[in-house]
Amino acid sequence: MNLPAISAIYRFEMSRWFRTLTQSILTPVLSTALYFLVFGSAIGSRIQNLDGIPYAVFLVPGLTLLSVLTESVSNGSFGIYMPRFSGTIYEVLSAPIAPIEMVLGYVGAATTKSILLGSLILLTARFFVAYSIASPLLMLFFLALTAATFSLLGFCIGLWADGWEKLQVVPALIITPLGFLGGSFYSISMLPPTLQKIALLNPVVYLMSGFRRSFYGQGDVSLEASLVFLGVFGGLCLSLVLFLLRSGYRIRP
Repeated sequence: MNLPAISAIYRFEMSRWFRTLTQSILTPVLSTALYFLVFGSAIGSRIQNLDGIPYAVFLVPGLTLLSVLTESVSNGSFGIYMPRFSGTIYEVLSAPIAPIEMVLGYVGAATTKSILLGSLILLTARFFVAYSIASPLLMLFFLALTAATFSLLGFCIGLWADGWEKLQVVPALIITPLGFLGGSFYSISMLPPTLQKIALLNPVVYLMSGFRRSFYGQGDVSLEASLVFLGVFGGLCLSLVLFLLRSGYRIRP
């Protein structure tokens, strides 16, 4: 394992992120704060408790994970697309570094960014609502594994995209709608029976349910189903990333 190479990629990605803190951290945190103001205070005061939980409190895990999902995909895709766009990827390819080591460097940095962002959003939520976390270790586990999985997905998008437009297509047309329809703002138990069955086809439902369970001890699906889905989806993303890198897809002539 080439630890110096992994560390070099990781430190470079993190330093680039810290140079753009306004865009990287301040913007998503302020956006989430606005969600708390509008949905938690204005609309939440007119909505009954959901499963015995005040609506403003119910929103905390949903809004946090929604931001982590979108930022993980963005960080993962941008991290590999920029070296391709600028041509510096050839410096990495010429170094004695294996595909798995590239993944550990780039995806590790993207995962760290998303975890830091999720932690800041949880701290920001404290200014608006008083929430509690029933299982902090389970919450951290879901936060880290979700960030890593969707950073891998973003890495795939960054390899596939051959222009800035394509870099935004999948997040805008697929990830964001799935996030909003995955139970971020409501419980799928509120839906009619037919729509509940359709909602179970949405992968974000399983992530949202597991993450919310770590806060309140209850979710829309079982904890086992959430863990199995996250493990399978993460394994598929990792396998796809390694296959693309080993084949030289759009990074080698």
